[in-house]
Amino acid sequence: MSAASSETPTGKMPILLAVCLAALVLPLSFSGGAVATPAIGGDLGGGPTALNWITNAFMLTFGSSLMAAGALADQFGRKRLFMIGIIAFAILSLALSVAPSILVLDILRAGQGFAAAAALAGGTAALAQEFEGRARTRAFSLLGTTFGVGLAFGPLLAGVLIAAFDWRAIFLSGTIIGLLSLLLTARRMRESRDPDATGLDHAGALTFTAMLGLFTYGVIEAPEIGWSHPVVVAALLGAATMLVAFVLVETRSERPMLDLSLFRYPRFVGVQVLPVATCYCYVVLLVLLPLRFIGVAGLGEVDAGLLLVALSAPMLAMPLVASSLVRWLPAGVLSGAGLSAAAIGLFWLGRADPASSGIDVILPMLLIGIGTGLPWGLMDGLSVSVVPKERAGMATGIFSTTRVAGEGVALAIVNAVLAALAKARLAAVPPRHGWDVSQAAQRLAMGDVRGASALLPGLTESEIHESYAVAFRHLSIVLIAITVVSALVILVLLGRRDPQAEDADENGFSGRGPARSSEIQTAIGSDGIV
Repeated sequence: MSAASSETPTGKMPILLAVCLAALVLPLSFSGGAVATPAIGGDLGGGPTALNWITNAFMLTFGSSLMAAGALADQFGRKRLFMIGIIAFAILSLALSVAPSILVLDILRAGQGFAAAAALAGGTAALAQEFEGRARTRAFSLLGTTFGVGLAFGPLLAGVLIAAFDWRAIFLSGTIIGLLSLLLTARRMRESRDPDATGLDHAGALTFTAMLGLFTYGVIEAPEIGWSHPVVVAALLGAATMLVAFVLVETRSERPMLDLSLFRYPRFVGVQVLPVATCYCYVVLLVLLPLRFIGVAGLGEVDAGLLLVALSAPMLAMPLVASSLVRWLPAGVLSGAGLSAAAIGLFWLGRADPASSGIDVILPMLLIGIGTGLPWGLMDGLSVSVVPKERAGMATGIFSTTRVAGEGVALAIVNAVLAALAKARLAAVPPRHGWDVSQAAQRLAMGDVRGASALLPGLTESEIHESYAVAFRHLSIVLIAITVVSALVILVLLGRRDPQAEDADENGFSGRGPARSSEIQTAIGSDGIV
């Protein structure tokens, strides 16, 4: 046994702290970017499409490269990839803090997503090699708690930074935290590799990334230029072509990036529905609500961040509640009940006055957070327990991809739907000379009431608020429908206990010794915003 492996857990605390620091900055990159969007738009300008890419560019590259990053970590070294990722993240964060235009900022955000995937995949895989047994479980529990803290208080921290300095301070904080993480790992973390690693599935990675990129681009551009525009049609057809190519590549590959044969297990299919449901009843709200609170309700960034704590704070406690309740109730029943509660919260929130910032929005957000917290706390463990143990690593890889990529796609779709609903509502008002309803609808979907008013001269502020309220109410119905259907599917596929799940090791690695990078990407919430 090497000296490194014989160290006590206490001696490895700096390594754990370093990975936790890296993990802490990921929720800030996601939710902080959403809180900063109005301030960025006011400073750098840019239309709704360009502002949408502030969040979507990060999520797109993060989600599409996480699986590939895990394979690279196994082949070239977990510590090496973690350090490369955290250095790149710190440098890109510094560049973002001085970005001169919205175009440059969007491009840098895409690069930041790649860096975040490398840091997360390398860091969590390295952590799994440093700790064993119960120490490993405690380490990953602390890491999961770190994500929860970042999720719950990221918007508030972003608001404080914007109020005290400006939006550039959010990205500069990423540089500072990244450097601290780097200092803690440079000499203490040991290098490790998988001797059986076969390298990256280049064809699979390329077709998958192209599919996500083309689809997201088409959906984001459609509200501005129209769904029938040749650019949008070409992008969506290209995405469909890349999807077919990806399936063909993966089914013919000896070592595919994603083993699609796992979808033959009904319970595994049910697990993939869980992150889809939480995307539409919870994750999209982390982006939509800051825009609503700041742009429509007229709150400052700090007040908006405080309000969002009601939505995200339950994530600190509900996963623990779920892990206790699952001893008596099947995971599918708990998840279905939680999603049903979240659907009620969405109905409640959809009928609240968009200008309200009090108990009328706090209570429904609390209900949504509590309800979503039940499946959120169970789905990572389920991802490895519903398939044979020898296939647990690939199962978590597929779940990881479904979760992270699904969030980026959900954000693009929901933004487009809200813009379309706002346009339909505004189009019902008798048009006046000089109106640009399409642009105004996009502005309104971003919560930019002033921008919408400038494009709709003569329309009162109360009429614009009413248009947003109606559009958001109709959007909530769409989100409720997706959530309820998902809950029913989950009840059917996961409503009964699975004896195999009870045999799975508590750390989610099925008791098979040191885990590969692809096996641990979701053990602590692979999307980085748990």
